[in-house]
Amino acid sequence: MTAGGALTHIGASGEANMVDVGDKAETVRIAVAEGMVRMRPETLQLIRDGDAKKGDVIGTARLAGIMAAKQTANLIPLCHPLMLTRVAVEITEDAALPGLRVEATAKLTGRTGVEMEALTAVSVACLTIYDMAKAADREMEIGGIRLVAKSGGRSGDYQRGEHG
Repeated sequence: MTAGGALTHIGASGEANMVDVGDKAETVRIAVAEGMVRMRPETLQLIRDGDAKKGDVIGTARLAGIMAAKQTANLIPLCHPLMLTRVAVEITEDAALPGLRVEATAKLTGRTGVEMEALTAVSVACLTIYDMAKAADREMEIGGIRLVAKSGGRSGDYQRGEHG
């Protein structure tokens, strides 16, 4: 939605269309997204110990998230292909879940934001964690995927509130 409340990818007749970003100024744009994979404590221990059947769960998920961010325009029909200058995926243990928290940061200098790239990175990293550990725990739960912050562009900065 724009500041005025209109959906930007919907044309006057209701058809889907790609937003024209040609007149926008190039600015540094950064987006941060997060998500989590909840699992049994034993599964988290298996991952921590490096004993998952498929190998290094966290390293593979991090790489999958980075690769996914670079493919966002191929996955989401109306996203622009972007020249990302940075994608970082951090995966940390959270015993309180229990499980893994995933955070992705995407950055570029350009005419459109990188929120979808950060969200795609988190989503695919979480799916990869599930895929690599499903032999041990098919009841894992993926959730909480959301935009945490963004900066740059005409719409300005956004920071999710503490209770958001």
